[in-house]
Amino acid sequence: MLLQINTSQWFYKVYIACSFLKKIIFTTNKSKRYIYHSLNQVQLMGVGSLTVVLATSFSLGMIFTFQVAKELSSLGIQQLVGSVLMITFVRELSPVLTAVIITGRIGSAFTAEIATMKVTEQIDVLYILNIDPFYYLVKPRIFACMLMLPILNILSLATCIASGIVVASILYEISPSIFLTASCCSSIDLLYSSIKSIVFGIIIGIISCAWGLTVTGGSKNVGKSTTSSVVTILLVIFIVDFFLSFIMFYSSNSLLNT
Repeated sequence: MLLQINTSQWFYKVYIACSFLKKIIFTTNKSKRYIYHSLNQVQLMGVGSLTVVLATSFSLGMIFTFQVAKELSSLGIQQLVGSVLMITFVRELSPVLTAVIITGRIGSAFTAEIATMKVTEQIDVLYILNIDPFYYLVKPRIFACMLMLPILNILSLATCIASGIVVASILYEISPSIFLTASCCSSIDLLYSSIKSIVFGIIIGIISCAWGLTVTGGSKNVGKSTTSSVVTILLVIFIVDFFLSFIMFYSSNSLLNT
């Protein structure tokens, strides 16, 4: 099965994920314990993921530039390379690429860690100590995803552009000034890219934690739940990305026409 769980279990996990979203919107907790755990998760997600995000972005930036510049140069319109690549990087490639990397590295880790605590009955100990697992485990992780994914997205974008400039100037003799000045991206595109990253961060945090807390059985189900979590996160990200792109496309056109 695609999600390695039956339909009723999957919908139950979705229900728990929706309840987490409701709690995020309508509840607050500013205790020192919550702040401490949030900062730990921010360090784990941000600093720990920086190297792999930058390395992947640099490689894909070079690959996309090589392929796009080759085709446009054969048509004699190499001056548009910067514009095409900047739009691609800002609107789609950078936020989606960063979300996919974080899903594979952090989302799976969140699910596996919480699921292991669940099957070893550590979650029950939290209830005995009168500690809500949502505020102790879930909310700090969701907060870290919401905060750090837009930052990683901006760094990924800058890395993609830098590697694109290097390939364009060395292989196709397109100067950096032409590469950058030909771009038709605006501050609205950067804003939309950041909004996408925040939404993707919420999706990663909520689904990974919900799939971890709802695992049942023994250690075998920890792996199944982790796989299911990653697959579900990626599917939701791609579906939500389509609708966000659709909405942002028409809203940006409306702003330009006013």
